[in-house]
Amino acid sequence: MAPVFRFSPVGFSWVAIHPEPKGVIQFIGGAFFGTFPTVFYRYFLQTLFEEGYTIIALPFRFSFRHWSIAIDLLKEQEILRAELFKITGNDVYQDKANYFWLGHSLGCKYIALLEFLSGDQWKQITESCVEPQAYKQVEAIIANAELESASILSQPSLLVAPDISNTESAVPIRAIARLLDRIGLGVLPTREQTQCFIEQSRLFNLTAVISFADDQLAGSKTDEFKDQKTQENSDVLWLIRQINNSAASGRSMKQPLCSTSYAPRDGESTLYEIEDEKISDFAHRTTRQTPGTAGYQSR
Repeated sequence: MAPVFRFSPVGFSWVAIHPEPKGVIQFIGGAFFGTFPTVFYRYFLQTLFEEGYTIIALPFRFSFRHWSIAIDLLKEQEILRAELFKITGNDVYQDKANYFWLGHSLGCKYIALLEFLSGDQWKQITESCVEPQAYKQVEAIIANAELESASILSQPSLLVAPDISNTESAVPIRAIARLLDRIGLGVLPTREQTQCFIEQSRLFNLTAVISFADDQLAGSKTDEFKDQKTQENSDVLWLIRQINNSAASGRSMKQPLCSTSYAPRDGESTLYEIEDEKISDFAHRTTRQTPGTAGYQSR
């Protein structure tokens, strides 16, 4: 008898508990759609569940303070680890290495920030990309969350149509967005700061980008043939160039936990673009072995 796919509230999340889980997939979606992940991403998450994973759907929370949201995701993981073990008695929930991160759109930015914090040079890089002593604000957020650190070092992550959002992405009126940035009330870290973190951190071993051909928010590979402004605003195109720069510079690109068609072969990077109707097929193939074989890979 096939396991029943059903979400139940656990902690501040929705959880579909698999009776014999291979691991745990933590999903965070984009603005609006991610607020109701069990509705808008239901079919996608059910596909992952049927591959043998417990699914944690983390509701999107709107805020311009993205450091706080990212660290709260990790705090929620600690709560859920204890609760799921208490509910099931299954030791799989005790081992952090059994947890994987899956993001879509703006949800990818929060995962990327956790990836960045997993390195031992993040304080120095933060000072370089923002300002001296800037890391102390992040340290305070981690301390307030009662976490020893904000590392997801042993947990693979997969980013789908990543959007590194800025204030203008959330506030459509440019004049208001720029005003919020000037008075310090805009999105932090900014898109430029986040890109700087990724460029300088040695933990970001980008193996592939999963994007949608007609995505006007995160962008697409086809943006390289468009005007300069479109290219500058395309997060997907920027990440593609990160792949190319890594390969050209000989930067280390670590292999995924299990080799699949999404993994780089012979030192080469591969970009896959998928259409909306193919998302379930993508999920099926990606999780056939281990999720996290495309996107950012941390060790």
